[in-house]
Amino acid sequence: MPTGRVLYVIACGASAASDVEVFVRLAQGEGWHVRVIATPMGAKFLDMERLADLTGGPVRTDFRRPHETSNGLPPADAVVVAPATFNTINKWALGITDTVAVGMLCELLGMGVPTLAVPQVKAELAGHVAFRRNLEALRAMGAHVLFDPAAPPEARMPGWHDILAELNSILDD
Repeated sequence: MPTGRVLYVIACGASAASDVEVFVRLAQGEGWHVRVIATPMGAKFLDMERLADLTGGPVRTDFRRPHETSNGLPPADAVVVAPATFNTINKWALGITDTVAVGMLCELLGMGVPTLAVPQVKAELAGHVAFRRNLEALRAMGAHVLFDPAAPPEARMPGWHDILAELNSILDD
């Protein structure tokens, strides 16, 4: 078992997922033991082998099998969902746990684990009524959301340094 704080990074299928290694390294630099979980689409953007080497554990992409007694993950002290897609935000808010990533998000939020969602969505999706409602629903459930729908496309998802600063701010409260 790792010593120190454990951070789950949940990556969904958006372009920023291809750079999640940068965030993992930044968090590790601040003493976090990081584990990565990905949606099936998110996994397509990741270098799974490199992330496994970097974090000391495989990237989780699927539910455990019936004969597996443990999910192999140390308990999380915090969660960052970045990039969080339109699909994941909506399924998470509605409790649709058809992927291990969304299932874990539902459980962890229910357990009170500090959770930061950082959506990366197109303007057309950011303005969708279901997305706006579901962001508010997640906030009401205790999730923190870092998202500015009015930001220009290249800045709609903050940079990895800003995401880590926001996580630290949440944990310092």
